[in-house]
Amino acid sequence: MNTNGLSKFPTVVIIGGGFGGIQVAKQLADKPVEVILLDKHNYHTFQPLLYQVATGGLECESIAFSLRKNFEGQKNLRFRIAEVSHIDREANTVHTDIGPIPYDYLVIATGSTTNFFGNKDIEKYAMPMKSIPEALNLRYMVLQNLEAAILKPTKEERAPYLSFVLVGAGPTGVELAGALAELRNHVLNKDYPELSKDEMKVYLVDFLPKVLGPFSDEGSKAAQGFLTKMGVELMLGVKVENYNGEEITFEGGKSIRTKNVIWSAGVAGVVPDGVGKEAIERGNRIKVDNVCRMVGSDNIFAIGDVAAMITDETPKGHPGVAQVAIQMGQLTGKNINRIIRGEQPEPFKYFDKGSLATIGRNKAIADLGKIKFQGFFAWLTWMFVHLISLMGGRNRVVVFINWVSAYVNNNGGNRLIIRRFKPEELADKKEQTAKAD
Repeated sequence: MNTNGLSKFPTVVIIGGGFGGIQVAKQLADKPVEVILLDKHNYHTFQPLLYQVATGGLECESIAFSLRKNFEGQKNLRFRIAEVSHIDREANTVHTDIGPIPYDYLVIATGSTTNFFGNKDIEKYAMPMKSIPEALNLRYMVLQNLEAAILKPTKEERAPYLSFVLVGAGPTGVELAGALAELRNHVLNKDYPELSKDEMKVYLVDFLPKVLGPFSDEGSKAAQGFLTKMGVELMLGVKVENYNGEEITFEGGKSIRTKNVIWSAGVAGVVPDGVGKEAIERGNRIKVDNVCRMVGSDNIFAIGDVAAMITDETPKGHPGVAQVAIQMGQLTGKNINRIIRGEQPEPFKYFDKGSLATIGRNKAIADLGKIKFQGFFAWLTWMFVHLISLMGGRNRVVVFINWVSAYVNNNGGNRLIIRRFKPEELADKKEQTAKAD
């Protein structure tokens, strides 16, 4: 089957240049297919280090890598910057802002976005952190609010600018809470001598009664101990009711005056129009069979955060982590080759390599199967794994140098405000987007 009219080989269109999409494309290198990779950015983002961009520890260029450069030399691949508007399943065509693109096989690797669970006020005013632009917005918001706090004459007036509420105690929330606590404990008095670190509050909130829910009890308790010693105020088993940009309220009547609410309490799949409601599972994910093929289709695949493979072993689908996307991408690329050759595709079996989370300097949690450890050696393991996972030798060197510098002087990063962040403009944009949806 070939629908593109330009090549004797089948066309495989991949939507998304994340961990999964890249692996599909790599598996199809030098194979008798034409690969078209679409993404709205021309770079791949290493999302596990976004929180360090948000807190000024790393520059955004050090966790981004050119998609074109990544596929340099892969002659059967074409990359296009494009926004997908919808998929025409009957015509086997992806409609984009650069025109229609026909496919023989389609791989949806669009990842996930922040899930605000239908609360429009929280969506309007809280800060997400799923992309580099969002991480930079968060960085500028934090720095601008510290600058604003300096100008306030009383403790009461400074409080909303110096109160940071992180909702969601998964790896992202825990790592960001740890980074903000370190900023307060080691940097605030150096960069902002007019401010007292005792006035800067970091709250970590979760509806669950523990931090790092997917981790072992041993790892969760260790993380909780690290955070408490660093001065993070834990609010566990607490449900957020609302946030209006000035005050966040919780069930039971408690509230905190704050201009800094960071939301990482959930994710939802980014599903292009045209997939069909019958193929959507909980969390706005696409139902797939055991070979990552969309239920009800014979030539559309979904992988990573946007895919829901519901089985007896995984009744809620697989976790939304990079390793799932990578392994699904590797298998899907191989299976497309098998299908083209007339062979049966192989089922997906996830190999869990374990989980890592860092809380700060010399503090991390490692749950690697039956091997579980915390503290300094877990921190070294976390650093090593993230360094070798980064794309590009230059990025690895830059990140390593930044980490060494931060470790030696306890004051890493430049924390520059390159452009002004205007929360009201972002809130208006979110409101307009919500109305359009």
